Amino acid sequence: MEIIPAIDIIEGKAVRLSKGDYTQKKVYNENPLEVALQFEDAGLKRLHLVDLDGAKAGRVANWKVLETIAGKTGLIIDFSGGISSEKDVQIAFSSGAAYAAVGSMAVKKPVVFQDWLTAFGVEKFILGADVLNEKIMIKGWTEATDINIFNFLKHYRTKGIQQFFCTDISKDGLLQGSADDLYKKILDEVEDLKLIASGGVSCLQDLESLQAIGCHGAIVGKAIYEGKISLKDLARFNNL
Repeated sequence: MEIIPAIDIIEGKAVRLSKGDYTQKKVYNENPLEVALQFEDAGLKRLHLVDLDGAKAGRVANWKVLETIAGKTGLIIDFSGGISSEKDVQIAFSSGAAYAAVGSMAVKKPVVFQDWLTAFGVEKFILGADVLNEKIMIKGWTEATDINIFNFLKHYRTKGIQQFFCTDISKDGLLQGSADDLYKKILDEVEDLKLIASGGVSCLQDLESLQAIGCHGAIVGKAIYEGKISLKDLARFNNL
């Protein structure tokens, strides 16, 4: 299972939210590049970079942070937040993202999203699914839908997308463990899926549990910043 550290960006700074609440923001570093370099120095290979300003505004906002990190590290970056037009997709890739992680547009404008898959290549996209009570949430977790997570994933798996990351909002940022039951149910119901777990990871035991379930990867954020898991331990786990 691949470990993917996360950096969430608001106003160019590395932050974390609790349960997706923008009012519950904690700044961890004024310079996200410093954080990314620490991840790389520890031997980690990937980075999940989230433009929270972009997610709220509906357009990519912190592309300069992406450009800086991509230019000064060798990390394989997936970038998400505010990708709502072909121009946004182009900005993400031209700024150095290896993958565009898209959620809201796949829900609200599936025809447009399909056009992106055709234009840029389906292998360049990771589908993000933010979930509350097995229903999809969009627009930076600020808007609820009636879309069932399992049907959503099955539909886009038929379109050729392989990598999916799923965040259980009720778990995110709380350091109370990941949504193992949800992930197990997803893997049982959707075949041939590279599922990346996101939200709630608080210790190495959580990662071991996700690996045992069959998750392809795990995004780790607050547990790193709060010192619950060391970068050395993450790198060791990543290389097992």
